[in-house]
Amino acid sequence: MQVLVTGATGFVGSALVQALVDGGHRVRAMTRRPDDYDGPGTPVQGDMGDEASLREALAGVDVAYYLIHSLSSKDFEEEDAAGATAFSAAAAAQGVGRIVYLGGLGDEADGLSPHLRSRREVESLLGSDGVPVTVLRAAVVVGHGGISWEMTRQLVDRLPLLAAPPWAKTRTQPIALADAVTYLVGVLDEPRARWRVFEIGGADVLTYEDMLVRAAKIQNGEDVTLVSVPLPQTDLVDTAVARASSLGLAALTEVDVDTAKNLVESMSTEVVVSDQSIRELVDLEPMGYDEMVRVALGDRLREGESA
Repeated sequence: MQVLVTGATGFVGSALVQALVDGGHRVRAMTRRPDDYDGPGTPVQGDMGDEASLREALAGVDVAYYLIHSLSSKDFEEEDAAGATAFSAAAAAQGVGRIVYLGGLGDEADGLSPHLRSRREVESLLGSDGVPVTVLRAAVVVGHGGISWEMTRQLVDRLPLLAAPPWAKTRTQPIALADAVTYLVGVLDEPRARWRVFEIGGADVLTYEDMLVRAAKIQNGEDVTLVSVPLPQTDLVDTAVARASSLGLAALTEVDVDTAKNLVESMSTEVVVSDQSIRELVDLEPMGYDEMVRVALGDRLREGESA
């Protein structure tokens, strides 16, 4: 198949392009700077702010993967909506057979963060011009180079003692990068995936606090101490805690303040798989959290970086 991958230089996109090429597909890796691209597939120029470039990139494409998010921008909701709208129109104009989108888990009845609401809006906008859409919703994707994982790794590497804010008790279901890519590839030429939403996750459901403790044990061989700070549940306190958490994460890790803020706001929403229908299409026993942490640390070492 002729496949386009947006965000081809990103954390998930680069791994997906490699998997698709290995699977024998003809892959276009969309980037704003194709002359600088040195990965697998054929680089093509495309910019979400330029629909003409999107039409050119999508010409003759059977399936397009949409992996674009604007986490580091203060105006990410507007930017993501505009990008999805332009991509939908360009895909329809070029007769693309299907769009596959990696979105975010979360029950709308629980109240979604701005980041997760934006992910949900993008789902609907991508299909607004009639191109069938397949959505895979995931929580944290764990792998070397991923923003959420790098934030976890750097925190437990640099601090023997962590003050756990209220959101640390929120349940989540992280998924390994390799497993997320397996699911993305698995729905590529599956007709039953048209116009459907699937939830994907790893083998373990745990809290963000559990993730930090277990990652510290594997990475450093010792426990990290988490101190829970009891606070009253008010909007003012929640806002102050989110702000303090964002500034603290930005100071202690390589994540910028806006990205940290958007991630922290989402951590108060439980993101756990409630629908296992993806198993009808893709035969996979996903990794547990400890295994995905070891894989991520191993990949980091293989790339010549210290543990």
